[in-house]
Amino acid sequence: MTIREQLEADEETVLSPFAQKSRHSRGRDRPEPLDDTRPIFQHDRDRIIHSKAFRRLAGKTQVFLAPEGDHYRHRMTHTLEVAQIARTVARALRLNESLTEAIVMGHDLGHTPFGHAGEKALARLMPDGFHHVKQSLRVVEVLEREGRGLNLSVEVRDGILKHSKGKGHIISDNPNLLSMTLEGQIVRISDIVAYVNHDLDDAIRGKVIAADEIPAAILETLGATHSERIARMVKDMVASSRLEEKRQIRMSEEVLGALIALRDFLYDRVYERPEIRGEFERAQRIISELWQYFHGHADEFRARHWPKGLPEGEPLSRAIADFITGMTDRYALRIYEEYFLPRPWMVF
Repeated sequence: MTIREQLEADEETVLSPFAQKSRHSRGRDRPEPLDDTRPIFQHDRDRIIHSKAFRRLAGKTQVFLAPEGDHYRHRMTHTLEVAQIARTVARALRLNESLTEAIVMGHDLGHTPFGHAGEKALARLMPDGFHHVKQSLRVVEVLEREGRGLNLSVEVRDGILKHSKGKGHIISDNPNLLSMTLEGQIVRISDIVAYVNHDLDDAIRGKVIAADEIPAAILETLGATHSERIARMVKDMVASSRLEEKRQIRMSEEVLGALIALRDFLYDRVYERPEIRGEFERAQRIISELWQYFHGHADEFRARHWPKGLPEGEPLSRAIADFITGMTDRYALRIYEEYFLPRPWMVF
């Protein structure tokens, strides 16, 4: 018996009957030999962590563009905070932590530079629209490994696809929005639990809002501090998810209502605040002007920037979107400076 087989046997003994077991995965699109040491979802997590797209998350904006302080969140720290929350819930419910973590590690790989500002710009420019969820799938299925993709399991790719909510329902009975696994459902809720809390923390640190501006009803339900709020929501998810009654990850009406109220407060007072929107518009202008430049200089783009492994037959707009999406904030600014800002005169 290999180490992987022993770990798979342990899952059958330790995990809940409702957990997604590794040995019962629907597998990969391209069959390949199983690893001797790692069950399939652990293997998927490792592939994502070692990918180039994952490393670039450290250079991508969460909310505040190019913050001066060292303690503001970016996409990497957001991903790690989601992972902590999701794994805590998964472990408490005896679900598959490796699957949960793999989904988390891949859920934001398709985000643009400059956060949702960049995403909105590409959504307007791309002929068929743009959404980071679909781009995250494209990253793991097509763009990584120079066109070969990571060949992840069906369950991980499904969880990535179903994690996003925007202003929509956090918990939904719509089968088109509901992940096929409970682990994927945990990630969907953990994502918003993480970002409303750390975006609130960053907004207070950046003096965008003051702590005493948070509605009292939210604080009374969720807690007065960052750690209290996360603990309250995590415990509520665990207590409310009665898997024997309904195979779905839930929250109580009271806590879910407070979570939605906190999200709405952040949209009103932070995300859509005029001075932040002004910075977003500048970022969108950078994306838009790069888009136009690359289309107007297609031969140069093909020679310098065409994504490795992407067939030449792909539409130019698709290749440009892939290239721009893969940029970190810093790289986007450097490329913009190279193409649009005058260079200092050199005296030889």
